[in-house]
Amino acid sequence: MNSIFKPKLFSVLKGYNSQSFQKDLFAGIIVGIVALPLAIAFAVASGVSPEKGLITAIVAGFLISFLGGSRVQIGGPTGAFIVIVYGILQQFGLEGLMISTFLAGIILVLFGMLRLGAILKFIPHPLIVGFTSGIALVIFSTQIKAALGLNIDSVPSEFIEKWVCYFSNLNSFNLYAIAISGGTILISLYAGKLIPKIPGSFIAIIVTTLLVQVLQLPVNTIESVYGNIPNSIGFDLPDIDWSLIHNYFEPALTIAILGAIESLLSAVVADGMIGGNHRSNTELIAQGIANIFSPVFGGIPATGAIARTATNVKNGGRTPIAGIVHALTLLLIMLVFGKWAKLIPMSCLAGILIVVSYNMSEWRTFRSIMKGSRFDIIVLLTTFLLTVLVDLTIAIEIGIVLAALIFMYRMSKINGVMPVESESDEIQNYNLIPKEIEIYEISGPFFFAAAKRYQETLRELKHSTSVLIIRMRHVPFIDATGIRNFTEIIKTLKKKKTKVILSGVNKEVKHELKRSEIANYLSEEDILDNFEDALHLAKKKV
Repeated sequence: MNSIFKPKLFSVLKGYNSQSFQKDLFAGIIVGIVALPLAIAFAVASGVSPEKGLITAIVAGFLISFLGGSRVQIGGPTGAFIVIVYGILQQFGLEGLMISTFLAGIILVLFGMLRLGAILKFIPHPLIVGFTSGIALVIFSTQIKAALGLNIDSVPSEFIEKWVCYFSNLNSFNLYAIAISGGTILISLYAGKLIPKIPGSFIAIIVTTLLVQVLQLPVNTIESVYGNIPNSIGFDLPDIDWSLIHNYFEPALTIAILGAIESLLSAVVADGMIGGNHRSNTELIAQGIANIFSPVFGGIPATGAIARTATNVKNGGRTPIAGIVHALTLLLIMLVFGKWAKLIPMSCLAGILIVVSYNMSEWRTFRSIMKGSRFDIIVLLTTFLLTVLVDLTIAIEIGIVLAALIFMYRMSKINGVMPVESESDEIQNYNLIPKEIEIYEISGPFFFAAAKRYQETLRELKHSTSVLIIRMRHVPFIDATGIRNFTEIIKTLKKKKTKVILSGVNKEVKHELKRSEIANYLSEEDILDNFEDALHLAKKKV
């Protein structure tokens, strides 16, 4: 267990000094201020009350830093979860969301215990860009009502129907709401150039909230939509109906997979910024524990946040202490200043989320992938369109399956089996080899995607062939389908009175062949380590 779960905090405390603490303290406070508007905005966009976003950033943020495998990872609610959380709420309600998040935490812990941290890094980049860009577009589409101040009682959840609803209600726009959301976008994008140390979104919240209260502008605020924001954190275990538990596994798995991918991506980005090396399995276990405790304290799903982690690094944070300070900063803000957070205009939060969706969109990467391989384009567009038009869960599932199928197809095309028809460095005096001996070479894994093609090629042997040497020096492994097809090939050749000799077979492949049905048709002396011995045996058999 110690080799799997080794929190970075306990490793970096050796030699920790007051100078390091000052840097972490400053970075943590700044990140806490950055996280405040985002935590509230992500919660509201997800369909839950604002304090749930703050609780998530406090509870999960603390646990991810305290137990995590990265030196600088900042955890909390993220934009990627907005679509998932909203969908779960619509289908199962708040209780269902709590149970799904709790189960997702258990799944994440299992991911780490099973050492799946390294495997999750192999998810194709076009797939990640596809669903990230899709989520960005969905988030943007959910904020149009608040950004324009449209008077709509209920907005459809489906993407196309949502936009039809917006266009049919455009005449109910609110100029004040448009001005606030537009101003928030401008402040968020450009305030950092004037005041580098204070996030633009935080400045936008202060400015717009003051304007709305002083000028008594007729726009929706958090208070008018959600009421007061509680300034306390409770503890409430979900009431689980075990007969319905199977309903929550699919959303829980989606939360777990997306949380794992995003947290590990964030950790990798952070490693590049600080020249560090995170512990992926420890990080997954910490993410799992955070998601187990977040819902019981009233929070929502959490994961590593790339933007907040980058902010932490840029402001001098170098140990998990900065992440812990960030969580404590948010706790202090919630307890002391939470009563004023209810005055924040909804159109300001919409402006913040529009900026978030733009940053998430990765449109430059999207465009560059569209100029590349047609296979990457297929994965990208399929995942993107399914995320936007159908469902993120289905998008991830189909995206992974599609990427795997394309990979296998491409591998099968790279692999090959062909006759050796000329002299090489290893086959001297090729013309002196008896004509009754044929030499074929298989290159690449002998797996199910290529096995049929190998079978068809080897069946096209000349009728005069007495002995067939199959060189397998470039075959790293053979699977069950490959063995089955290979057995059929050898049985067919035996009927044609053609003897088969294998050369260059590695230990793993030889072991699999000996355990299979092939051993009934091919003796151990016909499976040789090198080509010279195989050729010598073939000449004897002729």
